[in-house]
Amino acid sequence: MNVAAYLARIGYSGPTERSVETLRQVHRAHMFSVPFENLDIALGRRIVLDTGSFVYKIVKERRGGFCYELNGAFASLLEALGFKVTLLSARVPRNDGGVTPEFDHLTLRVDLEEPWLADVGFGDFILDPLRLQVGSEQRQDPGVFRIVQHGEDLHVEKLQVNGTNVEQYRFTSQPRRLEEFAGMCHFHQTSPESPFTRKSVCSLALPHGRVTVADRKLIATNNGTRHERVLASDDEWRGVLKATFGVVLPN
Repeated sequence: MNVAAYLARIGYSGPTERSVETLRQVHRAHMFSVPFENLDIALGRRIVLDTGSFVYKIVKERRGGFCYELNGAFASLLEALGFKVTLLSARVPRNDGGVTPEFDHLTLRVDLEEPWLADVGFGDFILDPLRLQVGSEQRQDPGVFRIVQHGEDLHVEKLQVNGTNVEQYRFTSQPRRLEEFAGMCHFHQTSPESPFTRKSVCSLALPHGRVTVADRKLIATNNGTRHERVLASDDEWRGVLKATFGVVLPN
């Protein structure tokens, strides 16, 4: 792990001592610099569960990735900075009322004086880590979040303007190993039932919104205002990926 190169990749030059403030600042810098994207799947480039490969892709190739890559690499960076990090498995609600299988999403527990939930790999989600504390409402730029306990599961909820709560995902505190996510990582790259084989996406958080390319549609939000336009050609699509996200795809 070349810590200096990784920090330069995310544009971070602040303190690196093991603290809540360092965790928060590095997490936010990662969200603003490294896109959530699944472009390798459409290109037929196999994603292997290997931390070195994740870091190389993000730092050297200046790419992004999906949850296993982003949170896998981020965990490696945090550990190199002296943080205690635990990999956790999360499941995501489905439209039919069920939830996805175990290991569908990789998230992180970071232990300081108190535990924190860190996640730079769930797309349009938190910008700052959440206190791993049941019941308290935690407000940050993207909205208000709360962790609720249901049996052994912890549910991360986002509070809506109308007062309802929308579950983002659920997880347990059981520590996991990276290789345990291999089956679902393969599923998401190959199955027609995976959302990542149905649509290509590249998305990045902005200080007051988000910018996303979903297939050939460019979507930008700023302070709640949304703009969309269709990209006219493959060349324009590649141009937007390079100019907006710094992503240069292989031919």
